[in-house]
Order: sequence, then structure tokens, then C-alpha cells
Amino acid sequence: MLLTLMLRQYELVERVLEYAPEADEALLNRAYVFTIQKHGAQKRASGDPYFSHPIEVAGLMTELKLDQQTIVTALLHDTVEDTLATIADIEQMFGKEIARLVDGVTKLSKIETLTENERAAENLRKFLLAMSEDLRVLLVKLADRLHNMRTLHFIKSEDKRRRIARETMDIYAPLAERVGMYEYMREMQLLAFEQLEPEAYATITGRLSQIRNQEGGQVDAIAFAIKQALAEAGLNVEVAGREKHPYSIWRKMSERHVTFEQITDIMAFRVLTDSADDCYRALGVLHRTWQMIPGRFKDYLSTPKSNGYRSLHTALIYENSMRMEVQIRTREMHRTNEFGLAAHWAYKQADRPDGEVGWLRDLIEIVDTSHDPDDLLEHTKLAFYQDRIFVFTPKGALHQLPKGATTLDFAYGVHTDLGNAAVGAKVNGRHMPLRTRLANGDVVEIIKSSHAEPQLSWLSFVVTGKARAAIRRAVRAKERQEVAEIGSKLFDEIASRVPGRVGRKSIDNAIARLGLRDEEDLLVRIGSARLGDREVMEALAPGSTAKLPEDHDWPSRERAISIRGLTAGVGFELADCCHPVPGDRIVGLRRPDQKVEVHAIDCLSLADGIDVDWLDLSWGERTTGATGRIRVVLYNRPGTLAEVTDVFARARANVTNLQMSQRDEHFGTYDVDLEVSDVAHLARIIGSLRGCEAVAEAERI
Repeated sequence: MLLTLMLRQYELVERVLEYAPEADEALLNRAYVFTIQKHGAQKRASGDPYFSHPIEVAGLMTELKLDQQTIVTALLHDTVEDTLATIADIEQMFGKEIARLVDGVTKLSKIETLTENERAAENLRKFLLAMSEDLRVLLVKLADRLHNMRTLHFIKSEDKRRRIARETMDIYAPLAERVGMYEYMREMQLLAFEQLEPEAYATITGRLSQIRNQEGGQVDAIAFAIKQALAEAGLNVEVAGREKHPYSIWRKMSERHVTFEQITDIMAFRVLTDSADDCYRALGVLHRTWQMIPGRFKDYLSTPKSNGYRSLHTALIYENSMRMEVQIRTREMHRTNEFGLAAHWAYKQADRPDGEVGWLRDLIEIVDTSHDPDDLLEHTKLAFYQDRIFVFTPKGALHQLPKGATTLDFAYGVHTDLGNAAVGAKVNGRHMPLRTRLANGDVVEIIKSSHAEPQLSWLSFVVTGKARAAIRRAVRAKERQEVAEIGSKLFDEIASRVPGRVGRKSIDNAIARLGLRDEEDLLVRIGSARLGDREVMEALAPGSTAKLPEDHDWPSRERAISIRGLTAGVGFELADCCHPVPGDRIVGLRRPDQKVEVHAIDCLSLADGIDVDWLDLSWGERTTGATGRIRVVLYNRPGTLAEVTDVFARARANVTNLQMSQRDEHFGTYDVDLEVSDVAHLARIIGSLRGCEAVAEAERI
């Protein structure tokens, strides 16, 4: 029974005191007793008391020589999830740091209750990494999973065993590898392999046992030969040999589509030296003694892996063409290699006054020594998750967002329609505004309304590309609708000039003649001045403008302006920067082979002086169609654009361009180009706008 093998209280404390004499015995004893009391009569699938599990997990942590806070966290890691204990209880009895660590492990455990579809393996790996702001949280979770795998065979349901094994293979073993804990990774893979591929497991382990019996200690003989060759060269080494990992052999068979007999490098040997220099000396001796296999040498001493792994790898041909893999490293490197960042973290504790460390700093220290692009990329993938957050829907679905994302980003991440209809949110059950920044593990519920619509001001706080694109798209659609409203009023005015009644058939025919999609497209083009009055009239009733002169007296989009002071035949254009209209004092800028630019004399672009010919100009007799630009700030409420359109219509001013430049919760700002007869006409329009209840401000620009 596990109970008879379980670490006793004094044994656990003694283990910690062996490597940390300053550890708080009372704290460790208190945690040991607390977990037994809280788990009480709970049983595991094996029939053993549940508290045997956290005690064994704590034992695994002592093997890594981790600090007392981690040992206590391991003892308490299931109390909040599986008993009546709370994080507040933990903090009161064991302090803030341990409460934070236990809370971290509890959050990691919660995700295991989700369905397989809701927690895709890669997303879950990223979530675990992002949540593990302190390496110790992840180490406890990996040890928790390893011990559960060791007792997996007690679970009666085959489906449940296979599900847990698949989760271990897809999620936890790769996580252990990412942080360099190869011992954990290999044991997890082996135990999961036994459940997932029982026939392959039995076949490969059987064949390895058969080879072991047939060759009668050949591994030991080769290890002795390696050690002897190195000793003759004056090197003090330890040599150990083993067959390759069964799962590693099976994976190689699957990937290469070969049989067991075709796997040539089943044996692997490890050489431990006193120093890095001795590693290279040993490599030279081995390459001189046995033939090396080209392309199989890797130097992880000069270029360590991102998780801190350092070693020399080579492959040699032994007697009878037998291939063998040899790894050469120092004894210190070996410990770090087997337990990765856990060992690295433990060694660094003496340098840290408060004993608390975020594992990202450790990763940065390691990657500083890495120069290999592939290793650096692998580290970047790992560090990248620190810039992500993972949040849940109320039903438990997992969503990944960039750090700094808001509840509105989450809404658009779920669905564009949900984002467009959002008016607020609940974060962990509390009502919060849409600009609230989310944190890892938050549960988010979006509150929506059928009357809501995206606001331009949302762009100031959303961070995801999807949200920004959806908001811009919705705002553009709203602007199109508002321009269509202007076009509708202008269309009614144009239609009133057409001989006869303009009905549905006339409109449909006009749309077809103009090559437009639908009536909305027609109204938008009229409202945005992309269709002139004549074009629309001709489309509605062909021939209706044939007898009208070009300068017929209605607001026209064709210019009929004359300028005095220009030589006959010289072209001109009214400057877009100042939009001069008759009544403004004007000046011309003449450049070689270009039209003369006509500016208002007080145009800001002339202030710094321009090195071209200046012409003194004045307006001629014809002044129809000059364009003035105004800026109108409207109150953000329904119908305001329609009121403004009425002002333009009454003033017989044609809108040639309308563009929203800014919009927030209370106001919308529009730049409008109007065809006017002169500056007095434009001034009357601005005066009328200022007297309109829909308008907050109006000015010429």
C-alpha cells in the first residue's frame, strides 16, 4: 500500500534540512498536519488516503532541493480545490507568498475539468506557461502530474486512463521538456505510452529485455571500454550506459517507418567529467578510438539550449558495426540537464534575498548564453506566452488574447456581432466597463443590447486587430448610412425637376443605366457628390436635360468660374488647402508647365513664402460652382444630419464632399465641401448652422 511507503512527517522535514538547514521546521510540520486534517477521510483510486498524494508530491520537490515555500505549496496544492479550505485560510496560516503559489497551482488544475474540445492541447500549454508567473507553480504542477501517472493503473476506467495519458503526452511531457526537466519528461512519456499503445509498449520492452539477456551485460562491457580508454588518457570520468527509452524507440520506428531490427543506435552512454575542458578532451579520445558517424555531432556546450541544457552529443560505431550514442558533460551540467530550470532556480536561491523569483528572469539568464538561432527561437516561443493572457467564457471555453486586452477585445474575439452589440461586461461576476483590462484566468461575460452600436472612441482602448477592424467597418457603415440620408433629400429635390412622376420603375431603370448595385448605392453617390444633378435626371428620364443650358440655375457640380488676371488659354485650379470662393482676395502661383494655383490671400500655405511667380488675380463675372469648406460639430443623436441637410437645401448649396473626421460619445465632427456663389453665401450658411439646435459649432476651414 502507498501508505506504508509514504514519507513520514519527520522524514520530509529531515530531507529539507539536509540541503536547507535554515528552513522553518514549524512551518513544514504545520503544513504536513494541515493537509492530513483537511483531506481527512478522502480516498484515492488505489484505496489509500488522499493525503498520501500531496505528501509524495512534496517528496518529489525535495529531490529537486527546492525552498520551503515550494515544499509547503506541494503539501497544500489540492486543499483549496478538494477540501473546504480557502486561499484566505492558507494566507492566514502560511503567509501571502505560499497563498499566491497555492492559488497558482489551483488555477492550473481548474482547466483540467474542461472538455477536450475546449482545451486544445497547444492552447492549454500556452495557458499553463502564461499562468506560471513563478516557476515553482509549474514545478509543483508537473510533480503532481508525474505522481498521478505513477498511480494511473489504479483507475478502473480504461477510457479515463487513456484520456489522462493522452493529456500527459500532449501537454505535460512537452512542458517538462520545455523547461529542461528531461527525467520528468521521459517518465511521463513512458507511463503514458504504456496506456496509449499497450501492444507496442509490450513488444518493445520485451525485445529490450530479450537483447539484455542475450548479450549478457554488453552495455556494461561497452561502458567499461569507454571508461578505460578515457582513463588511459588521464581523464577522471564516470560512465553509465542504458538502452534507449522505449517511447523514443517507438517514435523513431513510427517516424522513419522502420522495424525494431532496423534501429541501430539502441544503446546510449553518458560520460561525466570534472570540467568543460575535459569534455572536449574526452570527445577527442573517443573519436580517435572509434569511428564517428558524420552528421551526428552536436555541441551544446558552446551553444546551450534555451532551457539550459549543455552537453556534447556524438554517435560512434563500436565493434561489429554496432552504433551507439554518447553524451559528454560535467557532473554539474548533468544535474542541470536532468532537472532543467528547477535545478537552475535552486542554485540561484542563495543570490536572492527574499527567496521569491519569477521564472522569466531565469529564462533570460539562460538565453543570454545562447547564440544558436533555433534555440533562441524556441526560447522566444516560451517567452511569448508571457505576453498573452488566457480567459474563459462562463461555460469554460478558453480564449487567448494579447496582454492588455480589454473586455471589448474579448467580445470581438468571441464573435464580431457580440462585440458590435456590447454595452458592458461581467468579469468574475462583477459588472465592469468595456475598457477593463483582463488578467489571466478571468471569467468574462459580455452584456449586450439590441440598440447598441460601435463607437469611434472604442479605437482608443482596444488592442486586437480583429476588434479594430470590426469597429472601423461598423463606423464606416454608419457613415455610409448617414451619407445616404443626405443623398435621399438631394434625390427628392432632383426628382422634383424631372418632367412627370418618378416611380419605382423609373428609379430601378436609373440604377441600371448608371451601373449601380441598388438604391442605397445611388443615394450614397448623390450624397457624396459622386453623381451630378444632370446625370441623375438623365438616368431617371433620358432627354430631360437636353434643352437646359450648361449654366442652368441650380446648384451644379460643374464649375463655371472665370478669373481676371490670367492670360487667355491659361488653365487654373482652385487650391484645396484654402478653398477660395468669390469675395475672397485671391493670388495665383504659377509653376512651369502646370496650371495656375488660385489661393486665398490669407492661406496658411503661403505664410512661409513660396519661390514661384505670384500673380495678382480677381474674380471674373462667372462665379457658379465655387467650393467652400466648413467644419460642423453635431450633437451625437438621431436626426442631426438631416437637420443640417435641410439648412444646405434651403440655402441652395450643393454638397460635393462630406467626411467624418472625429466621433465620440457626445459629438460627431464633419468636414463638408459646399458649392456656393460667393463668400457672403457661405457666411449665411454658417450663420444658419450656428442657429440650428443640432449644431454645436460651425466654422469655415
